[in-house]
Parts: sequence; C-alpha cells; structure tokens
Amino acid sequence: MKNPATEADIAAVTALVKSAGTSFYYGMKILPAPRRDAMYSVYAFCRVVDDIADEPGSFAEKHAALDEWRARLAALFRGEASEAIGRTLLGPIREYGLREADFRAVIDGMEMDAGAPIIAPPMAELDLYCDRVAAAVGRLSIRIFGEPSSTGQALAHALGRALQLTNILRDVGEDAARGRIYLPREYLDEAGIPPDPATLLGQPGLPAVCARLADLAETYFAQAHAAMAACARAGNARAMRPARLMAASYRPLLKQLRQQHFDYTGRPARLPKWRKLALTARLLLP
Repeated sequence: MKNPATEADIAAVTALVKSAGTSFYYGMKILPAPRRDAMYSVYAFCRVVDDIADEPGSFAEKHAALDEWRARLAALFRGEASEAIGRTLLGPIREYGLREADFRAVIDGMEMDAGAPIIAPPMAELDLYCDRVAAAVGRLSIRIFGEPSSTGQALAHALGRALQLTNILRDVGEDAARGRIYLPREYLDEAGIPPDPATLLGQPGLPAVCARLADLAETYFAQAHAAMAACARAGNARAMRPARLMAASYRPLLKQLRQQHFDYTGRPARLPKWRKLALTARLLLP
C-alpha cells in the first residue's frame, strides 16, 4: 500500500516544523529526503501533543485532547489516517518499523506535564519523564536514521536522557517562574533546599544541585557517544550524523551553564545560531 500523504500534507507538516523556529528544520536536512520527511512528521506529532500540554485549559480538557491522539494512533497502526500528520506518518510507520508504544510514551510524557505543575519529582519519576518525552522520541528517530539495533536503542536511551536533562538545567529559571521544578527531589533534600519554586533561585545550594545533575547528563552523553562509535564501527556512521548533531548542539550548553555557575538571574544559556549552522555544515561533509 502506498503512502496516502499528498504533496499538500507534506508541505503542511514541513511548514509546521519550519515555523517552530528551532534548528531542527535545518539540522534534519542532512538526511536523505524520505528520512528527513519522516523525521519532520515525527516532530510535528510531538509538537502538536506538546502544545496540548502547554496551552491553557483544564487537565480534563487536555486529557481528552491527548486521548483523541491515542485513538488516532490506534487508527494509524490499523493503516487509517484522517489528517495531514497522520497521513505523513503512515509511510514511515511501515517503512521504518516505528512502534506504537513509543508514540504512546510521548503522549504519556506530555500528560505528565498537563496536570498539576511538576515540582521536584523523585529521581525514578524524573527518569520516567525523560524516557517518555525524550528517549521515546529517540527510539522513533533511531529507526528512521537506519539503526534499529540494540546499540541504536542504547543510544536513544542515553542521548534522550542527556538532552532532556540539559533542557531541564537550561530552563531552571524559566520553569521556576512557571511554578515548576524538574530537579530531582533527592538532590534538593540532600542540599537542604525546600521544593518551592518561589524561593528556588535564591538558594545557595542550587548551583551544587545543578552541577550534580549536569554530571549525570555528562555520563549519559558519554554513553551516547560510545553507542554512536559502536554503530560507526559496525558500518553505519552516516546514520549517526543526526544524533551527533543533536549531541554537539546540546553538550556545549552544559559547559556554558557551569561557566555561569548555574546562575539563572542573567541571560539564559543558548548555543548561538551561527554555531548550530556550522555544526550542520560540518556534518554534511563526507
């Protein structure tokens, strides 16, 4: 059965990705067109369900909207789709063996954010959150990249956590302003920091807590690079280019945060756009 997606569907999904204003649109251009379009479709799915969790509304309303996407997923895996994102996903699901469980995990992760604000979750809950909102996306992505092996799965496990922990560390100040704390409760308890977003940024022990979480992120980056190297040795170096780009785009943020002593009162740590484009250009080379 052919992919029922029309050119208009593909254009709509591509426009959604481009309008997000992230480096993802350009970064994925290092992929061959079919894999690039598949990644755009996965990103569009993630963006839509993330918007449901982030937009104003009651938990009941958000839960209902996310449940609607669960129903759409079930239909997708029966080969049925009624809107652009779904139609553009039908082909990649068949072609790359994408798993329904990973799509569902992404929705479950967004639902964790849709309810009461997350405030200092236990480490096990934080790890589950990272698995759902990041590693599950990695498990989908690694199949599209062409590395569905157990080593590829290990890469998704480690890199997803590394990227999400980096996001958490980058956004500590913004999250506290929104009444959220994604730092693990155990780390805060051991530092004598109360789980209160209103007072978090003024706590003298906060930099040490963040440095500890940055160490964990670095451990996951190291595991991810080891998995990428193993895939390259197995003859699939080209498939690792997008993963290398993502790691190279995020890991320097940890260095910036350390240099700023995890001070969230000034300008947030960000990788300059020129550097992101330079990384992309470098990975386009053979």
